[in-house]
Amino acid sequence: MNVITVAVIDDHPLFREGVSSALLRYDDIAIVGQGETAQEAIALAAGFQPEVLLLDISIPGGGGLDMIGGILAASPSTKVVMLTASEEIEMLAASLRRGARGYVVKGVGIQELIKAIRQVVHGSRYLSASMSAKVTVTLANQSTLRRTLTEREREIIALVAEGLTNKQIASRIVVQEKTVKHHMTEVLKKLSVTNRTEAALRWRGIAGAPSSHQVKVLQKER
Repeated sequence: MNVITVAVIDDHPLFREGVSSALLRYDDIAIVGQGETAQEAIALAAGFQPEVLLLDISIPGGGGLDMIGGILAASPSTKVVMLTASEEIEMLAASLRRGARGYVVKGVGIQELIKAIRQVVHGSRYLSASMSAKVTVTLANQSTLRRTLTEREREIIALVAEGLTNKQIASRIVVQEKTVKHHMTEVLKKLSVTNRTEAALRWRGIAGAPSSHQVKVLQKER
């Protein structure tokens, strides 16, 4: 039997120890280390080269997302699985972009966590059921909104989301400022929002979601 080496990083000792104890009930799992900070995550990765590292997004010393690159640099073969309370699509997308192989929401049963560990070790990605459903809905909304907005409207709202004023946008895309205002009026209507800030936040949610390619890969591999 091939034993999978696992490290657990979480700044809540009771949760971390509970996960470790639960995993040790399985004969094919060996816990090689625990930690609670970003620095400990990198040190464990470098020292033990675990096959899987369970990582919380919110940990002291820089945060889990910022540490994914450092962990993979210290141990390129380690599969990072985010084990987090966050169900935000943006966090999922950011995790995937930075190299995480799995995203599991805290509160799942131990059998789902075991499934995630085994799956990523064998080369696949893993997305917990609740996130998979949320991604499917988000992708559908993303597709609908992208079709609803014209190419020019998408260009303008993207610049608004970057913080540009109407005057700056007009200069950037070489149109009159009143043209930008007209397009923004249409964008507000189509996005069902009342102001630029709400429109920018809505667009960031669309742009920050996982790409259609990422979603297809995750759904195929799950």
